[in-house]
Amino acid sequence: MKIATAAYPLDWLETWSQYQDKVSTWVAEAAEQGAELLVFPEYGAMELSSLAGAEVAGDLERSIHAVSERMEDVAELHLKLAAAHGVHILGASAPVVAGGGRPVNRAELYTPGGQRDHQDKQVMTRFERDPWNIAPGGPLKLFDTALGKIGVLICYDSEFPLLGRALCEADLILVPSCTEALSGYWRVRIGAMARALENQCVSVMSSIVGGNDWSASVDANTGMGGIFGPPDVGFPETGMMAEGNLNQPGWTFAEVDLSAIAHVRAEGRVLNRTHWAEQGPRVQSVTKSRLL
Repeated sequence: MKIATAAYPLDWLETWSQYQDKVSTWVAEAAEQGAELLVFPEYGAMELSSLAGAEVAGDLERSIHAVSERMEDVAELHLKLAAAHGVHILGASAPVVAGGGRPVNRAELYTPGGQRDHQDKQVMTRFERDPWNIAPGGPLKLFDTALGKIGVLICYDSEFPLLGRALCEADLILVPSCTEALSGYWRVRIGAMARALENQCVSVMSSIVGGNDWSASVDANTGMGGIFGPPDVGFPETGMMAEGNLNQPGWTFAEVDLSAIAHVRAEGRVLNRTHWAEQGPRVQSVTKSRLL
């Protein structure tokens, strides 16, 4: 399959139709290049807060709720685009008020057959805890799709090996991200590459790019698209299958062969995924040694 991952700039939107046109253009461009799976970034939906006006977009709490209120319309649009172009889409994540509690950070996966399901972020960053007050959502999910088994680790989640291990059956781990500084981008990228190494799978990172002075939440962003595999048989020796250009908007593409994933898991020069369980007894038997 061909995967497209976005370096996505946010825009000030005056009308809903502007958002429809923007997303439709992005999806059409990737589909025209032959992509079957499209990945948008974390908090990419925050541009929808601009539809409520400058006062709301510039207020953190009000902008969160303004975006949440738009997400069913967003889902309807993405389902139509997925069907029209015959593609799977991981939509940009958004704060979503679910069940009457605090908002969760939720990314929706849409299929060309009209199905949808979501993945909520598991571990909140410092700014999501305070001042955003975003809550951890529902459990990790493994999506069984026509393109293979897909897991989603939203940004910071990719930096935690046990979350990655819970998705060890996944062929693809999608990592939508929103990072302010270059150091943040690299933390998430290193996490995404490490999860590909440990699980001997492919990880796909997308990013928001550019500045947005009108926003109280996503005013500065650094990143690019990237697609990574294990540096082993059937994959590049660096593990880097494709990367975009830093802070340059657009799609990054890579061809992914699921048989290569199955092959490296069975016949790789190393077998990280298979040997994972051997860590347990070693960790439990750690002893202290004083060398003073």
